[in-house]
Amino acid sequence: MVNNKFMTADDVAEELGISKSHAYKIMRELNAELRKMGKLTIAGKVNRNYFLKKLCFDDGGGTNAGI
Repeated sequence: MVNNKFMTADDVAEELGISKSHAYKIMRELNAELRKMGKLTIAGKVNRNYFLKKLCFDDGGGTNAGI
């Protein structure tokens, strides 16, 4: 995984060990949550920090303060 601000379905699928179609479903759910918070989202991508925070990969070091 390259250190980008956004993840693609391939990145999500690889990180979680799931199918690409299931990765898209998770991305849609996360992006819907972000939209409810008033954030702009990009179809087919998900914010890496938000993904890591929601899936308990957050190290607690405050790296997700920008969400």
